[in-house]
Amino acid sequence: MEENTNLTPSTPQEEYEQFRIRREKLETLQAEGKDPFVQMTYKVTAHSNDIQEKFAEFEGKTVGIAGRVMSKRIMGKASFIDIQDRNGRIQSYISGKNIGDNAYSDFKQYDIGDIVGITGEVFKTQKDEISVRAAEITLLSKSLHVLPEKYHGLKDTEARYRRRYVDLIVNPEIKDTFIKRTAIMKAIRSFLDGRGYLEVDTPVLQTIAGGTTARPFMTHHNTLDIDMYLRIALELPLKRLIVGGLERVYELGRCFRNEGMSVKHNPEFTMLELYEAYTDYHGMMELTESLIRYAAMEVQGKAVITYGEHTIDLSKPFARLTMVEAVRQYAHVDFDKIETLEEARAIAKQHNVHFEQRHGKGDILAAFFDAFAEEHLIQPTFLLDYPVEISPLAKRIPGNSEYTERFELFIVGREFANAFSELNDPIDQRARFMHQEAMRKAGDEEAAPSDEDFLTAVEYGLPPTGGLGMGIDRLIMLLTNSTSIRDVIFFPTMKPKE
Repeated sequence: MEENTNLTPSTPQEEYEQFRIRREKLETLQAEGKDPFVQMTYKVTAHSNDIQEKFAEFEGKTVGIAGRVMSKRIMGKASFIDIQDRNGRIQSYISGKNIGDNAYSDFKQYDIGDIVGITGEVFKTQKDEISVRAAEITLLSKSLHVLPEKYHGLKDTEARYRRRYVDLIVNPEIKDTFIKRTAIMKAIRSFLDGRGYLEVDTPVLQTIAGGTTARPFMTHHNTLDIDMYLRIALELPLKRLIVGGLERVYELGRCFRNEGMSVKHNPEFTMLELYEAYTDYHGMMELTESLIRYAAMEVQGKAVITYGEHTIDLSKPFARLTMVEAVRQYAHVDFDKIETLEEARAIAKQHNVHFEQRHGKGDILAAFFDAFAEEHLIQPTFLLDYPVEISPLAKRIPGNSEYTERFELFIVGREFANAFSELNDPIDQRARFMHQEAMRKAGDEEAAPSDEDFLTAVEYGLPPTGGLGMGIDRLIMLLTNSTSIRDVIFFPTMKPKE
């Protein structure tokens, strides 16, 4: 009779009972001198996918495989088990005739979830299934918890994020997302290295949280007796390197923002920032478009991809639209005809667009875009020419000082990248910082603080420079058709259970 080995505990009491039984099995093994945790190494000579894809080469040969027992079918003096390794699953045939009666008796006490090593011959069963006929089986690690069969619903989705190690075991398809994550990051490095960029590392702990507008995490350095911040951006240290003459630099690194959490936001996330001397935001648009298309081709093998209900075409030139044009198109409000702050406030009230007393005309324009236009930018679109009020590090447009040479890339109604012609006028930069300081005093906790050392660096001479920042987790979401940022981060931030 086939043994029922797929019982999933339905109550904490049953789960505890299963844990107790497995602990007793472990203690018995240890008392008999068969402690599985003393095994140091195991020689693996083949993986599941290699054997299955190249069966003609492996048939009749002896291999060493290792992995986790995912199913077990006991049938008298012979059994079948499925072993899961890093690349997939493969069946193994276990019999007392081949491994010995004592070893077979021990094997029957193994549990689903145990990690084993098997040495044996590759063959096909009567049902034409590629398998390994075990000549020897070794218990390499004892699993004390019962594996769940599946995850269902919101509660179980949260459990997946909390126990990603279990998620990877029972939902092996999730591995594909993270394998693609690594491939995407390799593609980014390959692309930038091929363009002569230098990958660098800059400090995560900073004395000033600058480079963008966001709330930082704060800590304290005991030896120096100073407050420090986890970086919210990579920008200012990288631009110092441009001043130093490196000309093309990039960093793929973690940033931290003490803000809200959603399907698009995690407090800890991966950013790409790059800076190139002697170019501007037009050069950054070409680079951004080429980089994303290259990554899609490297990972997916195509530039037309599916994201949710949308088919996204990355093969065509990305659309370009100014913020003023977007608001005119989707909110039917023309900010080119709004000359004063009072007019901007009046039109905002008419359209129920929220603003505060400290906000300028440019802030209100940006609020209109957020309220009316952003969600409509489904196909890749560069949104150009941002107001100077919300762009403290971007160069003004010659002849139109209210706006800056800045763009953000939107796809499926979400921002994916932010770039601009870097402000290299130290006088204007100081004035922008002073405006941000005034905003902070007026209650804007996200306004950028002044950075005197950065100002000094710019005073030494920052060449004309284009810069780009891109949220890598969001790009990975796009290229893996993932709906939540938590699906592409191994260990997303979670509130501890009480």
